[in-house]
Amino acid sequence: MKLVVGLGNPGTRYADSRHNIGFRVVDELARRWSVAVARYDRQFEGLLGQAQVGGQTVLLLKPATFMNLSGKCVGAVWRFYKLANEDVLVVYDDMDLPIGQLRLRPGGSAGGHKGMADIIRHFGSEEIPRLRIGIGRAPATTAVEYVLSRFDEAERPIVQAAVSRGADAVECWLTHGLQAAMNDFNRRVAEGSPEDERAEGESS
Repeated sequence: MKLVVGLGNPGTRYADSRHNIGFRVVDELARRWSVAVARYDRQFEGLLGQAQVGGQTVLLLKPATFMNLSGKCVGAVWRFYKLANEDVLVVYDDMDLPIGQLRLRPGGSAGGHKGMADIIRHFGSEEIPRLRIGIGRAPATTAVEYVLSRFDEAERPIVQAAVSRGADAVECWLTHGLQAAMNDFNRRVAEGSPEDERAEGESS
């Protein structure tokens, strides 16, 4: 059994915010696999769905505890199903990555992300696989205001492509393992970014 967690804040107020890109990846996976992640599970305080992918059971989870208490929900599911850390993949936003950029890692610090920090606290370990998706940094505003803001019109195609590639990366992790997913997706640049344009120019 595997667990894919998308981090975000519940409710329509936050649905399109930068902080909710993890939710969007889980929603994309649910769409691809024709499953629902809409049932609130009181025991876990989150929305939980289940699919059969490649002969194995995969749980899709969207915590409903709000971002800073994500570990309460994720930890409850992790303990109930007696999952190993390496069977969990957490998907969340990262201001330190260019918008649309993907980074998979087997562990490490939370890097200032309060949702991931709470998960680490509940697990008692930093060795938790994660997929970070860049949302860029806006120096003219506070971090809280920025992560709760919506993507602007020019950013939306880049973000949509990143959500799709994020779902691809999760499927690669499920099928081929974390190292293969890291090898494939960590070196890809965000489509439509300046790095992508330079890469196209170099290959032409």
